Amino acid sequence: MKNTALTQKHIALGAKMVPFAGYAMPVQYEGVTIEHEAVRNGVGVFDVSHMGEFILKGEKALELIQKFSSNDASKLFNGKAQYSCIPNGTGGIVDDLIIYQINENEYFLVVNASNIQKDWDWISSQNDLGVEMKNVSDEYSLLAIQGPDAAKAMQSLTEVDLSNMTYYTFQHNRFAGIDNVMISATGYTGSGGFEIYVRNEDANALWDKVFEAGKAFNIKPIGLAARDTLRLEMGFCLYGNDINDETSPLEAGLGWITKFTKDFVDSEFLIKQKEAGVKKKLVAFEMIDRGIPRKDYEIFDAESNCIGIVTSGTMSPSLKMGIGLGYVNLPSNKIDSEIFIAVRNKMLKAKVVKLPFYKK
Repeated sequence: MKNTALTQKHIALGAKMVPFAGYAMPVQYEGVTIEHEAVRNGVGVFDVSHMGEFILKGEKALELIQKFSSNDASKLFNGKAQYSCIPNGTGGIVDDLIIYQINENEYFLVVNASNIQKDWDWISSQNDLGVEMKNVSDEYSLLAIQGPDAAKAMQSLTEVDLSNMTYYTFQHNRFAGIDNVMISATGYTGSGGFEIYVRNEDANALWDKVFEAGKAFNIKPIGLAARDTLRLEMGFCLYGNDINDETSPLEAGLGWITKFTKDFVDSEFLIKQKEAGVKKKLVAFEMIDRGIPRKDYEIFDAESNCIGIVTSGTMSPSLKMGIGLGYVNLPSNKIDSEIFIAVRNKMLKAKVVKLPFYKK
């Protein structure tokens, strides 16, 4: 089991540690609801140093990215980030990722922790263009500082005007007394904030400075359990649950990051799938009957036909009701469709809703 550079900090804070993607990670400190609400209403900090980072360099770096990713990376410019996915050649998804353009010949890719080796092998197999590739996953630590107070709480640590950074942009600058820190206005919670990339040797100093600066804002450490409830309230896909090697971007509602203005792995297949129409779709649903939907619970229609499966589910701390995502056969994907979730041998009523669940 690997540790992040901050593992001892989490243990000292009394975090419940669990194995996740090969790392010992904090799942919670004070409790999921307290941590969830801290991010929704104030500011919280996640250690997400288990995430993977690759650097692609060279004159054909963009050409390689255009080949293996579904989104159109030619729209990027220096200091701009983009959400994308990696089609797997058979209609499914290798992973989802964020692509950062450092300059026109250098890109920084952030991938899911559980897929680091898989993604590296896949991208390497596509690299017949001589692009220099470097896996720097073990060199970087990553803090996600999230919540509506994140900019105010962190402003004393940097000259960068945090409140005026636009979503999905980033800068390299001094932060918390550390030079050349990557400050990214991204996040996975829907409550605003920043992701801070530093070298491992600077991680503990960064953590201490962040908590010192955030003390007046009642900053809290946040575990993976609240990260999951926060992202699910926004309807953000989690790889391994809502998207995987068996689901296509179009089935997953990721048509908005699937751009047919270029050729890429699976583009022909996906064009045909779009023209023919998908047979199943990822939908969001709210429970009408009391109950908590969980991954792999079956979904039924009113005639008791099994029409799909839950991929993510929880009791929403913000909405105080059961919510979930799942794939259902058409036409049960329409908004307000009545569906039933099999929870402990009971058929509990739910309805299909529009995302996000949580509206500010």
